[in-house]
Amino acid sequence: MTQLRHVEQCMGTVFSFDIREPGVDPSALRDALVLLHRLDAMFSTYRDDSEISRLNRDELSLEDASAELRYVLAECERWRLLTDGWFSVRAGGALDPSGYVKGWAIQRVSDLLSDAGSASHCINGGGDVQTVGTRPDGEPWRVGVADPRDRSSVVATLVGNGIAIATSGTAERGSHIIDPHTGQPATGTLLSLTVSGNSVLECDIYATAGFAMGAGAREWFARAEGISVFAVEPDGSTWSTRGSARVEPGQLPAR
Repeated sequence: MTQLRHVEQCMGTVFSFDIREPGVDPSALRDALVLLHRLDAMFSTYRDDSEISRLNRDELSLEDASAELRYVLAECERWRLLTDGWFSVRAGGALDPSGYVKGWAIQRVSDLLSDAGSASHCINGGGDVQTVGTRPDGEPWRVGVADPRDRSSVVATLVGNGIAIATSGTAERGSHIIDPHTGQPATGTLLSLTVSGNSVLECDIYATAGFAMGAGAREWFARAEGISVFAVEPDGSTWSTRGSARVEPGQLPAR
C-alpha cells in the first residue's frame, strides 16, 4: 500500500487521514476510527449519555468514573497550573474537557498508526494537525493557516518534519473560548492564535490558553520553549515566535 486517505465525521467536526508509504493495513485505520468514536461517546458534552454529562448532572461520581476520564481530568488540572490558570475545564462553569480531548484523541490515533507501522502520515481534526515523519518525497509537511478574516485564503504556511499544529480563534466557531479569570468570552485582542510543536495535544492546549490570554499572549509565549506561535491581530497585523516550524508568509503583512 502506498497511500491511504479517509475522512470521518466525529466530535462535531471532520477528521481527515493522509497515510503515506509504507502505509498501514486498513484494519489499523478502522481501529483508529473506533477509538475516535469511543472517546466522543465518553467525553461529548452534547450527548446526555456521555460520562462527562453524567458527571456534570451528579449521576456519576468521580470515583466510579472510568480510568480514562479520571486521567483526563487530572491532566487538565496539571495543564491549568502549567498555563497559570489560562487553560481551565471549568472556564464556562460546567465541567468541559473538550479543549484537551480533541488534541488527545488526534495524538492517540496518530500513535496507533505509528505503532501499526506508519512512518509518514498527517491527521487533521477540525484544523488541528499532527504529522509524522516527512512526505515520501523527503520534503517536509506544509500546513496552511487560514486567514481568520477570509477562511478561503491562507495567511501563512507552517513547514516542518513531524510537526503538530493547532489554532484557536473566533472565525469558525464564534466566541467559544472563555477567559477563565473573568468567565466572559475571550474576544477583541486576537483574531487567531496558531501554535506549532511536536505534540498536537500540547499545541491545542497552548492555543486555547494563548487565545484566552489575548494581549498578554505575546509576552507569555516569548518564554515558552519547544513551540512556536503565529498570531493574527484585529487590525490584520501578525506576530510570531521562533520554534520547531518554519513560518512562510501568506497574504497578511507581518510586523
